[in-house]
Amino acid sequence: MHSESWKKLPWKKFRRNLFRLQCRLWKAVRVGDRSRANKLQKLILRSRSARFLAIRQITQLNAGKKTAGVDGKKSLNCQGRFELERVLKTQAQHWHHNQLRAIPIPKKDGTTRLLKIPTLQDRTWQCLVKYAIEPAHEAVFHGRSYGFRPGRSTHDCQKILHISLRSFAHGKDKRILELDIEKCFDCIDHNFLMKQIIAPQSIKQGLYSCLKTGVNPEFPSQGTPQGGVVSPVLANIALDGIENIHNSVRYADDMVFILKPKDDAEKILHQVEEFLALRGLKIKASKTRLVAATDGFDFLGWHFQVQNNGKFRTVPSEDNYKAFRKKVKAIVNNSNYGASVKAQKLSSLVRGWRYYHQYCRLDGSRFSLYFMANRAWKVFAKETKLNRYEVDALIQQAFPRVPYHEHRHINVKGDKSPYDGDLTYWSERNSKLYTGPTAAALKRQHHTCGYCQMKFLGGERVQLHHIDGNHDNWKPKNLTAVHESCHDYIHSSKPIG
Repeated sequence: MHSESWKKLPWKKFRRNLFRLQCRLWKAVRVGDRSRANKLQKLILRSRSARFLAIRQITQLNAGKKTAGVDGKKSLNCQGRFELERVLKTQAQHWHHNQLRAIPIPKKDGTTRLLKIPTLQDRTWQCLVKYAIEPAHEAVFHGRSYGFRPGRSTHDCQKILHISLRSFAHGKDKRILELDIEKCFDCIDHNFLMKQIIAPQSIKQGLYSCLKTGVNPEFPSQGTPQGGVVSPVLANIALDGIENIHNSVRYADDMVFILKPKDDAEKILHQVEEFLALRGLKIKASKTRLVAATDGFDFLGWHFQVQNNGKFRTVPSEDNYKAFRKKVKAIVNNSNYGASVKAQKLSSLVRGWRYYHQYCRLDGSRFSLYFMANRAWKVFAKETKLNRYEVDALIQQAFPRVPYHEHRHINVKGDKSPYDGDLTYWSERNSKLYTGPTAAALKRQHHTCGYCQMKFLGGERVQLHHIDGNHDNWKPKNLTAVHESCHDYIHSSKPIG
């Protein structure tokens, strides 16, 4: 009974209601009406639509939906989701966080960082709060900030660097100041952060409780829980404005400054140190360096370099390529499953890697993955009784070809936001993130979901649905692009309202 009730909830109406409130909030902050903004944020926190969407996001859509907190709960059934909605309805205004589950994560330099996981209930409350504070800060965030923001990606950073360092911009003469903030999430000053957050007091008190629950006992007034849903937004709030110091590109806590020949690197570095000191942060000296653009530098998994002839080139970084090759090798040499299963696993991995690097220069045997495919061919031929043509077909499945378009990514216009109400711009832009059959389906459907008829505005993945249920039938008439959540409800054969 609870399962049927959950599926029959008016999800389309919920999405429309929440988006309308968020657009109103964005516009209120944009014109400087903080009083109206606070009222709208309280309204979102009390909104039934926002509560149900937050619960669905955390328990059904997020990649970490099966990760347990200190209470050991890995998932909620439909009855548990309705009970959580009632808890949020009565306690969202005065929320108290549980303790966090700490998971050590190894870093490249041999050290470890603690990933602190809240419970499902706390993550849902944080998602609800994120709905209320993200649109407000999207109205004031700097245009060169791209990390963990709706409608923006690492490819925007890549394009900015191309524009700034190409031959037309005399990139050959420029220098790059690489910066890394030491333990950014662990050291943000709570008092400073609370002053910066645009929110009513009830939300700030809940966030303050959230921060105090996840801190290091040695530093009780610093840090944000790195596994929290709202943590990336809080980090962006703390670091917003660092872009005004000098021409730079920032993705969360990673950033590079682009210096012309006459720019004073020491002065810029001093200004950055003063900016960070107010927030309880400092620069990590071991990862801070000044290099010539012609020497090249690594950023966000890419290696950027201006060649001697003035041409700007981007390729996958050495660390990124080695990590990818290690994953491929682990799948190819695994003896627990056969060649067909290996081909399926490799297909997903290789396609994701190639799509991420699709705006790089991927010619040559190294980045065409010729040697990896050749090694996989030999292993598949040895493990199976298939003939050479059948092995060739498996290799084509395992290493799908994805065309690359060097430096052809189109950046977000200025400081536009998905909450500005420009549905046409954002639906078309998000549709361009997909290629192949998905892109063709989106174009046929005019960038709207084939099930709920709402625009694709980001925040939720687009999936292809096979109308006749036959996943081997890839004819265009049999394919329709839908939201991930809509895809779930299609297969449950229930309306979404």
